[in-house]
Amino acid sequence: MSSSSFDGALPRLLIARAVEQALAEDLGTRGDVTTDSMVPAHAMAAATFGARREGVISGLAVAEAAFHAVDPRVVFKAEVHDGDRVGAGAVVARVAGPARALLTGERVALNFLCHMSGIATLTRRYVDAVAGTRARIADTRKTTPGLRAFEKYAVRCGGGVNHRSGLFDAILIKDNHIVAAGGVTAAISAARAHVGHMVKIEVEVDDLETLATALQQPIDAVLLDNMDIASLRKAVAMVAGRSLTEASGGVTLDTVRGIAEAGVDLISVGALTHSAPILDLGLDFLPQPADIAC
Repeated sequence: MSSSSFDGALPRLLIARAVEQALAEDLGTRGDVTTDSMVPAHAMAAATFGARREGVISGLAVAEAAFHAVDPRVVFKAEVHDGDRVGAGAVVARVAGPARALLTGERVALNFLCHMSGIATLTRRYVDAVAGTRARIADTRKTTPGLRAFEKYAVRCGGGVNHRSGLFDAILIKDNHIVAAGGVTAAISAARAHVGHMVKIEVEVDDLETLATALQQPIDAVLLDNMDIASLRKAVAMVAGRSLTEASGGVTLDTVRGIAEAGVDLISVGALTHSAPILDLGLDFLPQPADIAC
């Protein structure tokens, strides 16, 4: 296991709301009919969360909240931290308490933990791939509806950085905005007049001519969309530090290093959140509750 410097946190209110909705979806109107039909209400149990593959962990607080929402008597003890890299076979967390609660909360806890850890793991692969360059790996708004905060948190756990959280916290002028506004200059001017000085403006460009026009206006960042490596190098030289440069479009683990070496500041990767496979984690009951001390 290797430790990360990540020290972010998800708001408890968001966690509680998401867990409540997930449990309501799973339990319906009748509850856990499988567990309740065969496990005595007084039975106690203990279990461990184990990593079946190497990866980066994210979502421990959400997993804990899932069990506590079912029964606050459950004791949850994390053996690692969000942002830690673990090897196959590592014990990630231990739980103990009423057996019914452990069984009922298991899937919701694992759904969040596996999904978020999968995003963190893929992010770390991209971050490692550009190590030694100036480029940072960023996410996009291509997130699962209702889970954006959790998925962006997972990106941070993997060493990436977050792009804007939504349509409300920054201006990103894309190709369709430029068409609708009547050109890149008109779009930037209108945007700058609409917002205060604290709101950043980024402009998407897909050729050097449009970039040259955009740079005549006060902007904070340029999104260099689907440019080849040679064009990216020229674009970075044209910008010459006047704004942040972000590369985007069709980025893969095979191409990200070359893109980073072109000198861009950021590389945004939609796949971090829309295509990351889960990290395979499992919950295994121990033979006796005494086998665990939380």
